[in-house]
Amino acid sequence: MNIGQAASQSGLPSKTLRYYEEMGLVQPHRTEGNDYRDYTAKDVEHLRFLQCARSVGFSLDVCRELLELYRDENRRCSESKKRVLERIQQVETQLRNLHLFKDILTNIADGCVAEDSAGAIDIENNAWLQQSKMSFTLL
Repeated sequence: MNIGQAASQSGLPSKTLRYYEEMGLVQPHRTEGNDYRDYTAKDVEHLRFLQCARSVGFSLDVCRELLELYRDENRRCSESKKRVLERIQQVETQLRNLHLFKDILTNIADGCVAEDSAGAIDIENNAWLQQSKMSFTLL
């Protein structure tokens, strides 16, 4: 399939597919003579995997690592499992932090008395923020 079809099926813009190819994350077959990209169903599967990993905040380096594990059918299970479990822990931490932040935002919204109220919300002294002590890290 061509780049437009692969983009449509993966849910990513064509520009992103070109960028991922440039970064070495995907390598579609090139048709000899016209140099058109020819994506396979497996390529689209890898693009969807990348889209999912990027959507939760994983860096391109981490995506590369995870994609290599995902692609490697002969991977050493103990090493792969350790690396993947580390990433799962990062996702779990991120989920906890997102839930805490959602609670903070809900608390702020609940503190609004009326649409046209002139009262300000003191974010710096918000009890939820003081309790959370969360740290956000882009993975």
